[in-house]
Amino acid sequence: MIKHIVAWEFAEHAEGADKATNVALVAEALRALPAVIDGIIEFEVITAQPGLDNTFDLAIYSVFTDADALKAYAVHPEHQKVVALIGARRTSRACIDYDPAAL
Repeated sequence: MIKHIVAWEFAEHAEGADKATNVALVAEALRALPAVIDGIIEFEVITAQPGLDNTFDLAIYSVFTDADALKAYAVHPEHQKVVALIGARRTSRACIDYDPAAL
């Protein structure tokens, strides 16, 4: 099992839309991925919640069957569409992948 966590900060305005609109657009696109990509065990899309401490605007917490499944996800055409969508709207990204059995 491999866990994959990614978080993004979004621009205040990008691609003709404000931050909230872009975060919602990307969140919806991310939520569609588990239905079309094999090897995903868990996939949680997290948006910043008002009133709570948030450094990032959007994040995913995901679990894959193994490292090969994560690699396949990374290059999957549907994931690549979402990567392009995010890339045009984000200002920063942080990521960590890990094998919980190795901790």
